[in-house]
Amino acid sequence: MPRQFNPDIHRRRSIRLPDYDYTQVGAYYVTIVTSRRRLLFGDVVADEMRLNDAGRLIEDAWQWLVHRYSYVSLDEYIVMPNHLHGIIVIGDQPLGASRSAPTPRKPLGQLIGAFKTVSTRRFNNIRGTPGQQLWQRNYYERIVRNEEELNHIREYILGNPVMWDTDEENPDAVLPA
Repeated sequence: MPRQFNPDIHRRRSIRLPDYDYTQVGAYYVTIVTSRRRLLFGDVVADEMRLNDAGRLIEDAWQWLVHRYSYVSLDEYIVMPNHLHGIIVIGDQPLGASRSAPTPRKPLGQLIGAFKTVSTRRFNNIRGTPGQQLWQRNYYERIVRNEEELNHIREYILGNPVMWDTDEENPDAVLPA
């Protein structure tokens, strides 16, 4: 029997900025982690991420955002064994071929929710595990404030496989004492 939500017990502290409009044009760095940090999407071999079929499916679902939402573009990203790091860019909504008014932009949280829904459904379909949770409930996000920060985040994403042995998301990591 599923537990009932009790606001006195089940308090989730939001990591979002309270007065920030997450539909704003800009770049956002996100990290999305699998439920229970399960290693599902491939392996890091010789400091290189090697995606398995599930990892390629997650990558395809990430790219789906661009095809589904005309105001979304993706910058650097990487699918790791149990998480995804990516820079998602919310841009201006272009007018469609009919020159109709653009549809309102969805906030970052709804875009991440759409990705999680699509990727989970696809993942569970190929595994024959309908309804199984794939992702942790929340995600990490950072608003990218300038070009220098953007470049630093890009380097971090691209270098993530090299750091896997000491990554806190790696359940087998050798962490400093």
